[in-house]
Amino acid sequence: MISKIFSIGFLLSVLGVSAQNNTSYWQQHVDYKMNVDMNVENYQYKGTQELVYTNNSPDSLYQVFYHLYFNAFQPGSEMDVRSRNIEDPDPRVMDRISKLTPEEIGYIKISSLKQNGKKVTYKVAGTVLEVQLNKPIAPGEKTTFSMSFDGQVPNQIRRSGRNSKEDIALSMTQWYPKMAEYDFEGWHADPYIAREFHGVWGNFDVTINIDKNYIIGGSGYLQNPQEIGYGYEKPGTKVKRKGKKLSWHFIAPNVHDFTWAADPEYIHDVVQVPNGPVLHFLYKNKEEYLENWKKLQPKSVELMKYFSATIGKYPYDQYSIIQGGDGGMEYAMCTLITGGRNFGSLVGVTAHEMAHAWFQHILATNEAKHEWMDEGFTSYISTLAMNEVMQQNKKNPMAGMYQGYFQLATSGIEQPQSTHADRYTRNGAYGASAYAKGAVFMAQLGYVIGNENLSKTIHKYFDKWKFKHPAPNDFKRVAEKVSGIQLDWYLTDWTQTTNTVDYGIKDVSEKENTTSITLERLGLMPMPIDLYVEYMDGTKESFYIPLRMMRKDKNNPFPDMNRTILSDWAWTNPNYSLDISKPKSSIKSIEIDITKQMADVNSNNNSFSQ
Repeated sequence: MISKIFSIGFLLSVLGVSAQNNTSYWQQHVDYKMNVDMNVENYQYKGTQELVYTNNSPDSLYQVFYHLYFNAFQPGSEMDVRSRNIEDPDPRVMDRISKLTPEEIGYIKISSLKQNGKKVTYKVAGTVLEVQLNKPIAPGEKTTFSMSFDGQVPNQIRRSGRNSKEDIALSMTQWYPKMAEYDFEGWHADPYIAREFHGVWGNFDVTINIDKNYIIGGSGYLQNPQEIGYGYEKPGTKVKRKGKKLSWHFIAPNVHDFTWAADPEYIHDVVQVPNGPVLHFLYKNKEEYLENWKKLQPKSVELMKYFSATIGKYPYDQYSIIQGGDGGMEYAMCTLITGGRNFGSLVGVTAHEMAHAWFQHILATNEAKHEWMDEGFTSYISTLAMNEVMQQNKKNPMAGMYQGYFQLATSGIEQPQSTHADRYTRNGAYGASAYAKGAVFMAQLGYVIGNENLSKTIHKYFDKWKFKHPAPNDFKRVAEKVSGIQLDWYLTDWTQTTNTVDYGIKDVSEKENTTSITLERLGLMPMPIDLYVEYMDGTKESFYIPLRMMRKDKNNPFPDMNRTILSDWAWTNPNYSLDISKPKSSIKSIEIDITKQMADVNSNNNSFSQ
């Protein structure tokens, strides 16, 4: 307890600073120019990087940080130690990093670093490069960092690597010294332990020099297709290849990442989306992949059209679907997915990773702090896309996501969604929270504000926050403005606590031809209640019980059904009673939320029938 007024005032001032919002939004900017020479014999590469950094913040910066992700693939790294100590390690990692030889490890070594032509002091701390600046970067000022570095591609273990199980030569993700993000919360120089990424918006100019037999796919637009060929050149163009190596020159504008993959046996197919981007498909020229990867292409066109219509138009001119990596992972303008799958799984992973092109690579949340926003929103929209594109015709396509959340909520291992992605005690808890509970956040919001308002919210969110770094409150504020409903309670309870939704029908009784219904709130998280009554004659009607703190009623989810709006239910009251001016014998059934959009953890007490 704080006894002094001064102490209280001081505490409030500190809290005010730490809880600032994005009303005066700003973001940093980077321009990368990199030239890399890859040795495909020993998987080592040399690179130069010129990075122009623009400080759009109101702060003077006295230091900067880079990510050196490949350093995670070394015995004793934070990723290695975490994997060997967590209760349910990722089966792709386990103790494999600890067994890597010097020839198999990954690394990024800095041989020189200058700020505006003058050497700076720096220190490598695992997967982070700590740089002390010679001259502070003042607000609104630009500075140029010049760097030379050496890298070694690790054995394929997690996302990045060489010679995957499907024999993809190079999956080059998070392969370069990458400037860490600085925003209104400060620096985000998190160590890499196999979780999520966060990057600075900017432009990439990248040249990759590699053996001429290797075919590359990835981020950006190839600038010299006439020198490269392999399906990138226009039909009828004469390709002029010179020397033992080819220089692939890419430009990737307005992205926060640059990824590529390479293999000498890639097939490269190109498909044009009507009124949309060109889709590139790069996959291994092996019989077991050919049929499914050909069938995938028209489905990918349908997926691109679905997401553009449902979220907002895809803003780039290309998207690449590349066989590589160790599962499925999103990157700028592309994804790396494993190819040895049945057709349904291949479409499913493509749908999920393509949806990430919006929810992370256009709407770039901080995945490490708000992993449920990118994974959950992606899971929500890709599940709906699969239901349509694959003609699954599921009445409730989100049922699986709800079931995943219910298992988490009753498991005893759930942590709040506001938990940093690296701080979950178990991988299983992280996955269920980020994917399933994150998807339910969105689906259940449709119950709270109405599905039509949810659709409008998604479009408005995209229009307002594309090419930025939105935080949870930013999405909430868009939903509030679209619906007119107050939602602070929803964001708080669902994402910052493990409170559950649990309502029940406690009692149904009759007195003087009037049926009295008593409902009870058993969980701590409040909700508005849609109560549906079906009578013996087959007619139905609904009773809407507003949640007081919403400050507005939602629209009738079934406009053709008669609805009565009752007095509101303050969340502090454990019980709520209502009367129906009909005898109990006339009622066939009573049910809370027939849409099943409310994530009630115990639906056994949600209905009454006779």
